[in-house]
Amino acid sequence: MKKVILVIGLVSILGINAFASIYIKYYNKDSVKHTFKVKKDGQTTEVVFNASTSGAATIGGSGTKGVIETKCGDVEVSDNSKIEIKDGCIKFVN
Repeated sequence: MKKVILVIGLVSILGINAFASIYIKYYNKDSVKHTFKVKKDGQTTEVVFNASTSGAATIGGSGTKGVIETKCGDVEVSDNSKIEIKDGCIKFVN
């Protein structure tokens, strides 16, 4: 019985971490859609920002921080970041 409770507890904890994600609000000033690579918790994925629009993007996976690779260098983002994209570069806004 103790093993069952322990296993359920571990699955619950790991399950919660598996569903963490990074939510980003953005404004893309460029007239092109950007697809950037994102390094997060040892894995690489992609995030898409639509052209000439503001919106939100979610980067799935565990953890609440990641690094977006741009032509202007790597940018570390965390959950609820607000960014602006211009000329393929990312900067933070308030």
